[in-house]
Amino acid sequence: MASRRDFLIMSAGIGSLLAIGVTACAQKGIGHAQGATAVTEVFGDGVRLVAVAVEYPEPVQGAALSAADFKVEGRTVTGVFASTSTDPADRAEAGRFAIVTLSPGDANAVLAEKLQPQGSQGGGQGGQSGPAQGGRGPGNAGDIPTYDTVYKTAQATVVAPGAGTLATTAARNLIVDDFRQLQFDDPNTGKTLRYNLFVPKDYDAGKSYPLVLFMHDAGATSDVTRTTLFQGLGAVVWASPDDQAKRPCFVLAPQFAEIIADDDSRTSDALDTTIDLIKALADEYSIDRKRLYTTGQSGGCMMSIAMDIKYPDFFAASFLVAGQWDPALVKPLARQKLWILVSQDDDKAFPGQDAITEVLEQEGAKISRATWDGTWNAEQFRAAFDKIDAEGSPINYVTFAKGTVIPKEDSGAGASGHRNTWRIAYTIEPIREWIFRQQG
Repeated sequence: MASRRDFLIMSAGIGSLLAIGVTACAQKGIGHAQGATAVTEVFGDGVRLVAVAVEYPEPVQGAALSAADFKVEGRTVTGVFASTSTDPADRAEAGRFAIVTLSPGDANAVLAEKLQPQGSQGGGQGGQSGPAQGGRGPGNAGDIPTYDTVYKTAQATVVAPGAGTLATTAARNLIVDDFRQLQFDDPNTGKTLRYNLFVPKDYDAGKSYPLVLFMHDAGATSDVTRTTLFQGLGAVVWASPDDQAKRPCFVLAPQFAEIIADDDSRTSDALDTTIDLIKALADEYSIDRKRLYTTGQSGGCMMSIAMDIKYPDFFAASFLVAGQWDPALVKPLARQKLWILVSQDDDKAFPGQDAITEVLEQEGAKISRATWDGTWNAEQFRAAFDKIDAEGSPINYVTFAKGTVIPKEDSGAGASGHRNTWRIAYTIEPIREWIFRQQG
């Protein structure tokens, strides 16, 4: 019988078939394609196939390319242009690659879905998103869950009149491929931890860099190291070219093979191992220990809270997304810098954070509060941020108004209000800016 580990597949787009209008291309002086690469991008709800990079033996002129010569069965071709590489960012007037762009909104764009074992029920929380166990979260801290995040290989066929087919033989995963996959053997705890590390592109040991720690929710628990990078924006957004141009930093995204936090406000010993890993990285690289930041969604948020309690001076600021904790334990957070974000549709994290912030105020913390709309655009989020930020509070508590984070096509059942919080949370750039303004 296959184990939970055997179910995890991530070959985003490899094996997709591409058929090119050979006759049309030949008439425009374009030779026969010799290869194709699937191009994926991570969105708030996971990884999607967004383009195919078609390789030619000689440079092709962008002006000679037409989207009408490339069709994808079941997908919407939105354009085609020349590029000097398989990266759409390398667009040029001429290049050996034709980038065929596809609509990320297509139903078949999604490359991953979470599948539960037969007979299980979704919607558990513990601040987390695995299958429920007796109405509670996905299990106890330290447990290896029976479920897994299951990734399916997308099969797309591009067809055009009179064309043959060309199978993609590789995948380019934008931003994801810029992370290194490594392993840390902690001499203090004896525990091994797999992790993903982004090192700034132009890293200079003579400079000092901040580090952002992102910890995933229970639904991404796995021993396949890159799982956390594909399941949403929590890790990759900090490493995007735009963010790195404005705020260069290291990004650390551990891949936990066990439940790291549970409904009884307990953590696994991965807490100390992760702290030890950060210390080891700070010894290896020029990382500013006064600019260490933690963030996480659901179980990762709970782990961040637990770290802030046990090591109150370790992180300069925390971005806490859709998590909860025993309010009797959170007093050390009153002197810290926190941005808390939760949906009013979240049956556990919303009342849980209300209880936490009440304790923090009793401890003398200055907290600013606001209710935002999850359907806002970037400009509206910016305006709302400016308003609460003007109050100058070290702790900001923002809730998404009820009904504004759940997509129209979503029934809203189970933990939908919980999971959709982080679909939006990491897209809000002003919060990321605020995090980097804080120093220990």
